[in-house]
Amino acid sequence: MNKSLFFFFFSFCIFTKITAQDNIPYQKPPAVIEKLLLATFNPGVSFNDDGSWMVLMQRSAGPTVEDLAQPELRIAGLRINPANFSPSRGSYYTGLTLKNVGTGKEVAISGLPEPLRASSVSWNRAGDKLAFLQETRTAIDLYVVDVKTAKAVKINRTPLNTATGNDFSWWDNDRLLYQATTAAPSAMPQKPAAPDGPVIQQNLGKVAASRTYQDLIKNKYDEALFRFFATSQLLLNNGGMETPIGKPDLYASIQLSPDKNYLLVERLTGDLSYLVPYYGFASTIEVWDAQGTLVKTIAKIPSSELAPSGFDNVLNAPRAHNWIATKPATLGWIEPLDSGFIKHNVPNHDQYVTLDAPFTATPQTVVATPMRLYNVSFVNKDMALVTQGSFAQQKRIWQRLDLQTRTLTILDDRSTNDAYNNPGTPFTVRNEYGRLVPLIYQKTKFIMNAQGASPKGDYPFVGTFDFTSLKKEKLWQAKDPYYEVPVKLLPQHKGLAFVTSRQSNTQPPNYFIITGKKETPLTSFPDPQPELRDLKKEKVTYTRRDGIQLTANVYVSKNYDPAKDGKLPVIIVAYPREYKQASDAAQVRGSKNTFTQINYGSFVFFALEGYAIMDNAEFPIVGEGSKYPNDNFVEQLAWNAKAAIDKIASMGIGDSTRVAVAGHSYGAFMTANLLAHTHLFKAGIARSGAYNRTLTPFGFQNEERTYWQAPQVYNRMSPFSYADKIKTPLLLIHGEADNNPGTFPIQSERLFNAIKGHGGTVRFVQLPFEAHGYAAKENLLHLLWEEYQWLEKYVKKEK
Repeated sequence: MNKSLFFFFFSFCIFTKITAQDNIPYQKPPAVIEKLLLATFNPGVSFNDDGSWMVLMQRSAGPTVEDLAQPELRIAGLRINPANFSPSRGSYYTGLTLKNVGTGKEVAISGLPEPLRASSVSWNRAGDKLAFLQETRTAIDLYVVDVKTAKAVKINRTPLNTATGNDFSWWDNDRLLYQATTAAPSAMPQKPAAPDGPVIQQNLGKVAASRTYQDLIKNKYDEALFRFFATSQLLLNNGGMETPIGKPDLYASIQLSPDKNYLLVERLTGDLSYLVPYYGFASTIEVWDAQGTLVKTIAKIPSSELAPSGFDNVLNAPRAHNWIATKPATLGWIEPLDSGFIKHNVPNHDQYVTLDAPFTATPQTVVATPMRLYNVSFVNKDMALVTQGSFAQQKRIWQRLDLQTRTLTILDDRSTNDAYNNPGTPFTVRNEYGRLVPLIYQKTKFIMNAQGASPKGDYPFVGTFDFTSLKKEKLWQAKDPYYEVPVKLLPQHKGLAFVTSRQSNTQPPNYFIITGKKETPLTSFPDPQPELRDLKKEKVTYTRRDGIQLTANVYVSKNYDPAKDGKLPVIIVAYPREYKQASDAAQVRGSKNTFTQINYGSFVFFALEGYAIMDNAEFPIVGEGSKYPNDNFVEQLAWNAKAAIDKIASMGIGDSTRVAVAGHSYGAFMTANLLAHTHLFKAGIARSGAYNRTLTPFGFQNEERTYWQAPQVYNRMSPFSYADKIKTPLLLIHGEADNNPGTFPIQSERLFNAIKGHGGTVRFVQLPFEAHGYAAKENLLHLLWEEYQWLEKYVKKEK
């Protein structure tokens, strides 16, 4: 062979190796990881109002790739199953069992459809019936279970339409209201062989800044599909008899008034948008009588395309229309007083107004707030709770409003990230109209359900909050070795009684009734992943260079012996979060007492394969005062990473020369940035991230400035801009059908091409049919195989 021919052959082989696609069939990770991934998790539970009955709901196994490959429409921010007018990617329950809380006896339910694919399980107010949706290949049906007979009965004649996410609601203890289909799936509009013209969008001088949404309407055919699948007929079902209310329309929401005489209806006007999802389409707010006759048009809401950018800016239109819980038929809503712009210099930025039936008077102002108004919750005829604050400033103020004098008293004023001083939320009870309102205890107190965050971690508690004196008192609190969360107050008991979910490092979550010092177990669920008990977990604290305290959960094999086994390769898993105060960023989050359970997204699997895992490593990004957190985003990432590596190395556990970094979504963005700007890692794994911030120009995550306001920030934060610097091996993974705003699959495609084009070591795995979160069994097993192979090749063996 002559030299020129040899050179050509050698060059061809090398070029082929560099550029060839590694198209392989689905692979599986080590057996123990596969077993953990496919484990069946314990049932979910739902209690009726008085806590006398609970239903155990067995979760379904994950879908297969074939399931995800079924026909799916991606329009107007929705993913629709065209065969049955439902969301195409919903989860469901495969088993339902009643349990008497008092006796502990489980009762099988007869008449359940087979195979059971139940969702939206809901009790009536009396607690003697529960309803659920049943999905079949061609329809969504509605079943009711009578607790007395423990029998399930299908009650609908017309299939339900849940395509836009609405399902059903109890009208009273017997009747149900739902949206039904108006046509058979076979009547779906047919796609024309060719369009009758181009797709044209225009703007005539209006400011319409929108974030980057996915699955939007793109053409006239998409418009026709949306109208077809979103159109429904309201039906009131009484014992199987269906009575129509109103006419078929594009319904966004339906709310029954407390006295059951009126309906608050939001209808889409039909002006569809190509820039925002369906919930941002122009709509009309109306009041109907119970028979469906229009009583009053309350508001016409323009498209959210017109909402100004910026976290505390809002659409210049009334919002948050709701029935007031303490009156028979009174509407309440929020109105902006600043044209939607928080920077306008006005005494108050929002007001809350009400309008009583018959809705002919002028709306009355109840309260006006100097900050953006989030919510007004009515407690009784004399009191309401007001929440106002600022997303940009990370501030929240909770106040008591005296409805007689219209005076406000501050109950809680703190940073939204200040968990240590969070008083919790009041437990609620049903009032005379069947609406949930805060329970008043001893005339002047709320009973609070609180997270119990502290420098030692989370210790949830039940306590009282005196809304006149502001005095707080703890009545019960979780204690070591448990992490125990109150989930339901039991108002029918004499004295204080509530249900908790209790777990520890060795005991899986189970439910208990707490009555004074008495504890009664309600469930005895087994350990669904016993192999994880071969791990040792430790919550560690450490400090980064500017003095901010950080935490992480460290996992290693319980058989690991540093003296014998030496230092381990390390995987750091994190998700950056923004803070306006360093003191908030330094707070300890989570509990050392939780029971370890994992799903596909976890990297704790690999602790069983000889790695030390730093999971949930805190990666705060802080910008105090007038500074924005992202102004030195990259530098703070590096500080966080270096501090974590130094900690695991100082413990004698981790090898600082063999460390991988990994993350999903914004954690993937973090991973790519760390590889672009530091030399701390041997490898990275980035799943479903966004890497070029110029493709999200009107803000992202907690960045409210636009690209044109802060181009240097966008460019500096974009690892795509530094792809030529990424030489550390990077595994990129992305769902082919990612539906999350900003994380389009093209983000990973372009970063892969950029790194490859500069000679970096990179692998790009695109998972068929997967969204932002992954689901199909074959894809999840292959994902873990890819991660395992990458770590073994570039981290563990780089000793």
